[in-house]
Amino acid sequence: MTVYIPLFGDIGATALLLLYAWLLSAIACSKLSEWKGYGEKPGLGTGLILSVIGLVIWLIVPARENSQWANRRQRRQAAKDAAAR
Repeated sequence: MTVYIPLFGDIGATALLLLYAWLLSAIACSKLSEWKGYGEKPGLGTGLILSVIGLVIWLIVPARENSQWANRRQRRQAAKDAAAR
């Protein structure tokens, strides 16, 4: 009797690259949602479920007041105003 052992190496490099893209998009969504003031968990969930589309969604979602994203935008605008004077 021969024991059949499935070879997971047959899945291929494409599957590995898609796995990396999925994980990196989840990390990026998590960081974006944290910077925009929504916390880490909503971004992580969005990134894991929607993959790269979740990243586009978090780029569109507006930042909350007093978040790192909004404060960065305010500092950049203040620097432009100071340079214009």
